[in-house]
Parts: sequence; structure tokens; C-alpha cells
Amino acid sequence: MKILHLDSNHDILEEKLSASGFDNHHDYTSRKSDIEKVISNYDGLVVRSRFPIDQEFLSKATHLKCIGRVGAGLENIDLEAAQELGIACFNAPEGNRNAVGEHALGMLLSLFNKLNKADSEVRQGIWDREGNRGLELDGKTVGIIGYGNMGKAFAKKLRGFDCTVLCHDIKKNVGDENATQVSLEELQTKADVLSLHTPQTPDTIAMVNESFIAAFKKPFYLINTARGSAVVTADLVAAMQSGKVLGAGLDVLEYEKSSFESLFRESDMPEALKKLMQMDNVILSPHVGGWTVESKYKLAEVIADKMIKHLKS
Repeated sequence: MKILHLDSNHDILEEKLSASGFDNHHDYTSRKSDIEKVISNYDGLVVRSRFPIDQEFLSKATHLKCIGRVGAGLENIDLEAAQELGIACFNAPEGNRNAVGEHALGMLLSLFNKLNKADSEVRQGIWDREGNRGLELDGKTVGIIGYGNMGKAFAKKLRGFDCTVLCHDIKKNVGDENATQVSLEELQTKADVLSLHTPQTPDTIAMVNESFIAAFKKPFYLINTARGSAVVTADLVAAMQSGKVLGAGLDVLEYEKSSFESLFRESDMPEALKKLMQMDNVILSPHVGGWTVESKYKLAEVIADKMIKHLKS
């Protein structure tokens, strides 16, 4: 059986596939239209996020049995079309959930202790101890929306901080020893911190908007290591200017899909993003929450195991 790799990944992925008797092929540069001409030759496909795997593409993949996406989300694959064609789709949230949990915690602690602001000031010769007085996580209430692999990993990291952890999810009975499952209304009433761990779906796009933020009873901190599309940046900026949102740690941005290549060109930057980047109570990172040395290996290993099991069955 032949496997086509559209993106480079950790060597362990190909090593495991080869050891199981599969023939690995690569095309990291061709246009989607060119890949469509040859995709019928392959039994398996390995992707990240190079281009959407849509219905048109899948209709030409007449021998394709499975797709492995080396990452947590599957929103760039037309899952309905794949199911109709009998093509199994695999992702690997198990591979980078620990990395995401640690990144979310790092962002939260940095915000609470004003580490980015303090570091910048000290480098400028400013020694402002009172202006950089921090907060303790002990005794606070952290609300997690989306309690799957990523949400659970973050909650596990919080166990040693003597804080209350609440979770909300569309699935029932997902709470565990690390987080108590509650309604959205209860979470919005009690939370001092909101951390998003949701996939991109029609329900989560623009979920954190003006009315959603207004429903929180207390000013709160926002952490987003999920998808940038979940947060309306302009509404977040307004809430930060009013004091309703006290700080934000954003590993993902609303604009990254459409304007990532020009993100830091001043002339192209959305006005809301300009304002966000000027705030010293905001921490930004370039969608690297699940992008560690260790997760690169684990993601590839998980996808290899899932594809091998399916193709061998």
C-alpha cells in the first residue's frame, strides 16, 4: 500500500509505516490541483494544514482508505464527504495535549505575575515593584470550556495550585477528579479565569463575543490555546479596555488563517489586532501551544499507529 505525505513530520512516522510494509511517497510543494491528479494512486494520506481536503479532492481519491492529520483539529477535512466515501480520518490530540496544557498554564502564570510587562520594564531600567505586584492562583476559580484531551490536560496541571476548576462541555458526564462539570451559566458566574479548549465548529466560531463576555459576573482572565476563530478580537479588545477582561493569553488569533503571512505588516494589520498588541496585559504566541520537541514525536507516533491499525485491519 502507498502512503502520500503532503507535509514533513517527525521521522518516526515514516519509520513506523515502512516497518509495517507501507510505501512512503512525498510531495511537499505541488499545488492542490496537481495532487488531485495522482491521489487515486494512494491508500493513505498524511497531512497537516497545507490546503483543505474538500469534497472535490476526496472524490478523486478513489483508492484512499484513510487520512492521518498530524495535529489535534480536523476542520480542514470535509469529514462528511470522507465518511460517505468510506475514508477514515484520524487526528492525534493525545500527542500534544500535554504540551497544550503546559502552555496554557505558562500563559496564565505569566499573566498573573505580570512577567512579560516586568521583564520589558527592567530591560528599560524601570524598577517598579508595586506596579508589578502579582496574583496567586491559589483560591481562584478556573473555568474550562471544552473538556476533551486538551481541557483535561490543563485541569491536571492545575491540581497542585489549590484552585477550583470547573468545566463545561456539550457532552454530558465528562467531569472527573480534576474538574467539576457545570452549566455555562454557573461557569460564567464563578470563574476568575476562562480557558478555551474547544475544536472549531459552527457553534464555537465567534463564541467569545460581546454578549458572551458580558454574561460573566466577575472580571476575568482569558486563555485561548484552541482556535482563533472562537474569539471576536474587537469584542475582546473592548472588554479589556472596559476592565471586564483583565488580561489575555492568546496562542491563536482570529486572523491567522486569512492573513498570517502579512500579520506583522502594519498596513495590513486589522485595527483590533493593533490595539491588542499594544496592551501590556496580553501575551501572544504564534500557535505553538502544542508545538514542542516532544509533541512532534508523539503526534507522528500516534498517527502512524492509528493508520497502521486501520490499514492492516
